[in-house]
Amino acid sequence: MNILIAEDERELRDLLTLNLEKENYEVICAKNGKDALDLFNSKQVDLGIFDVMMPELDGFNLLRKIREKSDVPIIMLTARDTDMDKLLGFGLGADDYLVKPFSMVELIARVGVRLNRRHPNLGKSASKLLTIGELTLDIDACSAYKNDVTIDLNAKEFLLLKHFMENPERVFTKKQLYSAVWNEDYYYDDNTIMVHISHIRKKIEANSKQPFYLKTIKGIGYKFSKGATK
Repeated sequence: MNILIAEDERELRDLLTLNLEKENYEVICAKNGKDALDLFNSKQVDLGIFDVMMPELDGFNLLRKIREKSDVPIIMLTARDTDMDKLLGFGLGADDYLVKPFSMVELIARVGVRLNRRHPNLGKSASKLLTIGELTLDIDACSAYKNDVTIDLNAKEFLLLKHFMENPERVFTKKQLYSAVWNEDYYYDDNTIMVHISHIRKKIEANSKQPFYLKTIKGIGYKFSKGATK
C-alpha cells in the first residue's frame, strides 16, 4: 500500500514516514501541497495524509483538487481544533481528521481502518497478531487481550508492551525504552518508564508484585519473559 504524506514540518514528516514504514507501508513524501499534487498525479497512491497549513497549496485546496478525480482515502492533520475547520474538511471529502499533537498509534490505527474498508480482503490477510502465553496484541487494531479478554491500555502502554513482545527476553534500559516509544532522547532519570511499567503490570499480570511477564532486571532495566514458570 502506497501512502502519500504532505507535511511541511520536516520532523513530523520524518516521524510519520518512520512509523508507517515500520508497518510495511510504502511512503511518498512532499513538503508542500503543490509537490504532493504532482506526486499524486504521477504515482499510485492508496491513501493520503495531508497537513492543512502548507505553503504553495494548502491541504484543503489539495484535497479539493484530488477529489475532482479520485476517492482515495484522505486523513487531514491540523493544529487548529475548531468545528468549522473539521466541517470544511469533511465537506471537501476528507475521510478522517486528526488534531496535532496526536498519538502515532491512533494515526496508524486510522490508516489501517481506512485501507481495510477500501480493501477488505487485504485487511483480513494482513492482520498482525502477536501472541505470547496468555497475551495477544492485534497490531493493526491497536488492541490487547489476555485469554481473549480485552486489556484497556493507553497509547504509550500499548507501544511499550508491543516493543517488549516483539523482543522477548531482551533486556532494555530506561533510555532505550524511552527512545523507542516516545521518540525522544532520554536526558534524566525520572519516573515516566517506571510508572508506565507499573500500570502495564497491573493490567496483564495475575500478581503485579510478582510479575510473570514483565521482569525487572536490577541495575539495568526490564525484559519481557516468555519462558518463565509461575
